Amino acid sequence: METNAVWERRMAALWSAFDDYDGEEFLERVEGLTAELPHGDAVALFETASANDSIGRPREAVTLYRQALSAGLKAGRRRRAVIQLASSLRNLGQPEESVALLRAERAAESDELDDAVIAFLALALVDTGHAKEAAALALTALSGHLPRYNRSLANYAKELDESV
Repeated sequence: METNAVWERRMAALWSAFDDYDGEEFLERVEGLTAELPHGDAVALFETASANDSIGRPREAVTLYRQALSAGLKAGRRRRAVIQLASSLRNLGQPEESVALLRAERAAESDELDDAVIAFLALALVDTGHAKEAAALALTALSGHLPRYNRSLANYAKELDESV
């Protein structure tokens, strides 16, 4: 069975109720829903990875994110998987790999997750000793959301970036 609108709504409802469950129970519910999909399905692997990540199991999540991406995860979930994989790698003490993934993702496409890519890249850059570059990236992204001072903040971020 491929995912369909009903399955997607059920998964979205489960994620909306995340705080209603303890970690193990939430993971069991996600696994129950994903079991409705074929073995090795990219979406099932991604959702299970995300659930593991959300309950504090980044090692398990990393393996599943990699499997989901290898299985051909598509559209917005693919980009979310890269962001989440990079975040988990950073949390596991592998910020260099996180930086590499997020730099590639930043160059790959543009969508509503651009600022999330930048935010997680900034965190990984700090962990690799590149705090000025991280600040420049974060401030540049932030400058696009401010009601005022956009140009000033963008210029200051550019100066920081040029001093790296």
